[in-house]
Amino acid sequence: MGQWRSLAIGCLTALILFIAGCDFDPSEPIEGDLLHIPYQPESVTLTAPETYPELEIPGDNPLTQEGIKLGRKLFFDPIVSRDSSLSCSSCHQPDKSFTDGLATSPGVDKINGRRSAMSLLDIGFQNRGLFWDGRSPSLEIQAFLPVEDPVEMHFQWPGVVERLKRHRDYPMEFRKAFGIPDVDSITKFLAVKAIAQFERTLISSGKSKYDLAITPGSGVFFSESELRGFEMFFDRSGGRLPDAECFHCHNAPLMSSLDFFNNGIQSVRAGQVFDDNGLGDVTGNQAQNGMFKAPSLRNIVMTAPYMHDGRFSSLEQVIDHYDSGGFPSDNKNPFIRKLGLTPQQKSDLLAFLHTLTDSSFTNNASFRSPF
Repeated sequence: MGQWRSLAIGCLTALILFIAGCDFDPSEPIEGDLLHIPYQPESVTLTAPETYPELEIPGDNPLTQEGIKLGRKLFFDPIVSRDSSLSCSSCHQPDKSFTDGLATSPGVDKINGRRSAMSLLDIGFQNRGLFWDGRSPSLEIQAFLPVEDPVEMHFQWPGVVERLKRHRDYPMEFRKAFGIPDVDSITKFLAVKAIAQFERTLISSGKSKYDLAITPGSGVFFSESELRGFEMFFDRSGGRLPDAECFHCHNAPLMSSLDFFNNGIQSVRAGQVFDDNGLGDVTGNQAQNGMFKAPSLRNIVMTAPYMHDGRFSSLEQVIDHYDSGGFPSDNKNPFIRKLGLTPQQKSDLLAFLHTLTDSSFTNNASFRSPF
């Protein structure tokens, strides 16, 4: 009897081991050929507010469900940093409209950069250069840089790619997104394409109070203070209120002109130098020293501190700066001038800026970490 019991137990054990051997062990990385994994990408058409311009999609990086899913995962995964401590989302947090609330951000070596993390809201529409200084012409090229920046992720792309190849999930997801035939076909170029696809989905919902208030029939209206702020911002009061000169650099619908300006935050005369040359360092044109991209003002109340170096902690300080006319410099934008606003008018401008808050965007589950 004992002999038969031992035989039965042995046969059952063998059967269990056989079945287990036939199943995929998710703890083990996929190696080699990926052709057994279906490649059936589903195209995606993004929805933007009706007033928005057309979103430019590169012909060699069409949007797909699988590409966006992969890009979202890579965006939130610290696997892209040297010590696996930082991800793209470390400096671009959804609840802060994809900023981090810091004047400047620390990298893996706890060294702070010299500029504030910009919001990624509507980043796909920024087609005149990315970063504060415009040094990257596309989202794909932009995504290359933080990984190898010694002050940021301080890693090398070959190391990132090796990690992705050895990962238990990423080879399969690269296959589904880009149709690669094998694990060795994973490249940094495909990785940044995926990240760019996800970032292009970060579009305003069109449900801010501002958007609804300018939409006929919405049933949403500005308060009296917000309306006065709106009229000063866009100079639409017919002379009843001062022109706050805001819309030249922050025009509708994106609340950014996409251009670069010297907004008078540093006093620089001929022969002197800026603390940060901004666009001038990229172009080599000294006439563009001290010029920086005008960021979108959508969700501006969520993205303090302000300016490229985070020097202003509040919107009140920003308004005071522009009301003062800023500091003199040879290439300061002519619209930066003394405004002479009253305390009430400053309060009205602030009230209008609050109407640009889009909580539907920051609460969108599709924009949050998949982990």
